[in-house]
Amino acid sequence: MTVEMRGIKLADVQVLVGCGKIVWTEHVILRLRERKLKRKDVLECIANGEIVEHYKDDKPFPSCLISGRALDGRPMHVVCGVNSGIVCCIITSYCPATDKWESDYKTRKAVN
Repeated sequence: MTVEMRGIKLADVQVLVGCGKIVWTEHVILRLRERKLKRKDVLECIANGEIVEHYKDDKPFPSCLISGRALDGRPMHVVCGVNSGIVCCIITSYCPATDKWESDYKTRKAVN
């Protein structure tokens, strides 16, 4: 499993998460509490979502934005990185704001 030049593959993220090779940053833990989201919501979003943006130049390793749904059906985004196919690091998660995202929650609104 390697990160391609195009970016991370969702299937690779799902395999790492399914195998328990997941790291939860302190940042995401704090944000989940603030946003009344749970780790299970993040896992559901990864399981049912799709990658909508790639951040191949992120440091310390490439990351991506996954758009999906929480367990209760709310739209949700998860940003995660993959360290050479060894571990999936959950960086942050949130419910996308309608003033910044189109109704599909996959397309950013144009900035005027």
